[in-house]
Amino acid sequence: MSPVRERYTVAVVGAGAAGALTAVHLCETATRRRTPIDLVLIDPAPEAGRGTAYSTRDPGHWLNVPAGGMSCYPDDPGHFMRWLCRHGEPGVTAGEFSTRYRYGAYLADTLAQAIVRAHGTVAVLRLAVRAEHIAGAPGGGVVLRLADGTRVDADAAVLATGPAAPTAGWAPAELRTADGFIATPWAVGALDGPLADDSDVLLVGSGLTSVDLALTLERPGRTVHTVSRNGLLPQPHTLTPAAPVPAPEGIHDAPYERLRRIVYRHVARAVRLHGDWRPALDSLRPHTARLWSRLTPEECAEFLRRDGALWNTHRHRMAPATGESILRARTARRLALHAGTVTSAAVRADGSLDVGLSDGRDLHVGWVIDCTGPGPVLEDPLWRSLFEAGAAVPGPLGMGVATLDGRLLDGRGDTGLPLYTLGAPRRGELWETTAIPEIRVQAAALAQDLLAPLAPRRRTTRRPLDGHGLALSTHAEAAAAYRTGLDRILKVRAGAEDSLTRAVRLDPGFALGHAALALLGHECGAAVDVPRALAEAQRCAKERACERERSFVEVVTRRVHGGDGDAALVRHLEHHPADALALAVAVPTIAFSGVDDLDDDYALRLVEGTSAAYDGHWFHTSLLAFLRQEQGRLHEAGELAHRALAVEPASGHAVHALAHVHYESGAHRAGRDWLERWVAGRGRGAVHRAHFSWHIALHELALDDPAAVRRRWFTQLAPGRVTGVRALVDSGSLLWRARLSDSWRGDLPAADVLDAVQAEVLERPATAFTAMHCAIALTAVGDLAALRRLRDHAAAADEVQREVIAPLCDAFAALVEERFREAARGLDALLPVLRRVGGSAAQREVVEETLLYALTADGRCDAAARLLDARLERTQAPRDRRMRAGLPA
Repeated sequence: MSPVRERYTVAVVGAGAAGALTAVHLCETATRRRTPIDLVLIDPAPEAGRGTAYSTRDPGHWLNVPAGGMSCYPDDPGHFMRWLCRHGEPGVTAGEFSTRYRYGAYLADTLAQAIVRAHGTVAVLRLAVRAEHIAGAPGGGVVLRLADGTRVDADAAVLATGPAAPTAGWAPAELRTADGFIATPWAVGALDGPLADDSDVLLVGSGLTSVDLALTLERPGRTVHTVSRNGLLPQPHTLTPAAPVPAPEGIHDAPYERLRRIVYRHVARAVRLHGDWRPALDSLRPHTARLWSRLTPEECAEFLRRDGALWNTHRHRMAPATGESILRARTARRLALHAGTVTSAAVRADGSLDVGLSDGRDLHVGWVIDCTGPGPVLEDPLWRSLFEAGAAVPGPLGMGVATLDGRLLDGRGDTGLPLYTLGAPRRGELWETTAIPEIRVQAAALAQDLLAPLAPRRRTTRRPLDGHGLALSTHAEAAAAYRTGLDRILKVRAGAEDSLTRAVRLDPGFALGHAALALLGHECGAAVDVPRALAEAQRCAKERACERERSFVEVVTRRVHGGDGDAALVRHLEHHPADALALAVAVPTIAFSGVDDLDDDYALRLVEGTSAAYDGHWFHTSLLAFLRQEQGRLHEAGELAHRALAVEPASGHAVHALAHVHYESGAHRAGRDWLERWVAGRGRGAVHRAHFSWHIALHELALDDPAAVRRRWFTQLAPGRVTGVRALVDSGSLLWRARLSDSWRGDLPAADVLDAVQAEVLERPATAFTAMHCAIALTAVGDLAALRRLRDHAAAADEVQREVIAPLCDAFAALVEERFREAARGLDALLPVLRRVGGSAAQREVVEETLLYALTADGRCDAAARLLDARLERTQAPRDRRMRAGLPA
């Protein structure tokens, strides 16, 4: 006898793929909404998540959908791929296939993680027993009776029971009672007999189940026979899928016969244009359920009779590896395919079977295995109890069960009891409903529907605020953690990721917290699962967020996925100028990449246009200081930076502005000493300490102190202390500048910098600024082949990379090959447009210094002298004076 229910209770019957996905989405939706529920999972299987399909341990049993389509989350398609990367398969791509058992482990792990995250909101009870009867409860809800006599009361139940069991109605009576007949091949121990001897085997049915069993059972000396009405095997996926094509127009308004002609012409056209029918068939997938629902029962039956087999063999395909194995087995004549039906069977004295086929062929086999797939009607005791009570009725054409958006319809055509189903039982209603891409969408929708009656009332209390007076759609404790994280972002200090993670842990439904984490991962390299955080932000924004928060989530989405992210960010700031995080993202200083091609005047207008919302706040003053020094108004920039630092000495943006003021004004000793003190003090918690160390090293380089530069590099900038793009931009460029000015003697450890950077960044940098520094590091190690690959990438990338980086790579390649005149000519032509690359003048100065080296190496000392004189007019640097004095008259 179960205890009295105190909280809303949902029972999920079946813990295979459909049940696990339902439980995952229930846990996560309830947690986001802070809706306490009890969740009861009922299934006799020893492990949740596997079911029949994903319990097989045979390594030759592959998924029939590539990894990119098997995520548990419809809005996060890369989730399964990232799980594989974390569990021993690094570098897996969306088009690769995984094993069924591996996928079962993924489902089980994802469910376990969802339950852990939901702790305190969702109480989960797992009952390893079969449910046998279900009925309505007198006070509402349902009562389930289990095989062990237990009673479970629930407010609603989801019947995730999977496909109907096969009926073997095709088999002669003599065969059904024979010891050599296996009706349920996936049952534990069912294949022990066929695996133990070498007798031939007959598989009845030629779908994916038959294919998997054929691979398990085929061996030298044995013939595996497969028989089906059409004699067709599933088609394989291709190793390199063709480009997707749009669905044909007019399919939703065409009558059945015309629709049929449209589809056949669409497939034929894809074969003509692409040499492959698969893109055409895949383009219909999003439309299949709607098309099926438009057909009359007679038209559905006609489709099944004329085209059902052809559709199934082309729509439900084998993995490429499976297709190759099947082809080898057929070529070796260990797999024989027959078109027909079983007409007779006789049992010999030794237990073997003589089976007659409708084509006149007689087979002598040791085993006959039913692979015909699910039966049309759900007939286990649980479903029978519903059919007998009139609480459920069979679906169209007798397939599955009748539903309305997943809720069971009773004998009167109404949604009676609070009973839901998904996956295979909805086959009659949806036709295509047995694959993970469809089931996960149904599971997410069910979670929304089940919890809709429990939606919390709109709160009348005031929402907490961020540090700039903007309301936050969360509770006070999560808001406090978010304010700490935001404060650290604005100061450019470490710990922001931890604070934001704490905020979303305290309130998993806090959209802004998830969006900020996604932003840190995408733009700052924080250890964040960006697609996951972004998907959470989008889900939460739909359920609980104000207009400003939804707008910011959209901004982050566009920046991560591409598109008009910059335009969306500018529009957001026009409506919400006090959004300090958005302003930090928009203005490129040190923390974020900023808006592409944001010139100084536009950036200045953006910052000045938001000044009224900040009233002299130190963060806004810091940004203004940085922009003033970019304009060359160094004195004003210095005053603004000091004003901000007087209020907040840890403001990284103000420190960065002041570092540039010192360098551009030639105050190298004062700049070195001031920045050294700050890094050792307030700067100890700065995120980009390496960049501040780079600024100190620039002063030391200008002061012509090679020993200090060398110490700085090894103690603060060497790979291991600095990694990723930061190592490329700061450590790599410093080494090259030291070599150009003869301030680094001996081996140049530039190869160590390249080893600290991901190959993807070096081969295909996303921005022109990163690409420029890739070119510098590759030039430093003299890697001509990599420079040319980078040049080819730039030539096919955005406009700035095409027009600036590609010729820059050519000039650097000429330098490596000691074609100094050609190198100097190319570098000199690029100086006027180099600003388009982004970054600061101090960072772009490395190209001018490379030009100086090329001129000197080419013997053009007069041109080198003019360039050095111009530099010395800007700032008096001892290194430049030494180099000028060293030039021959």
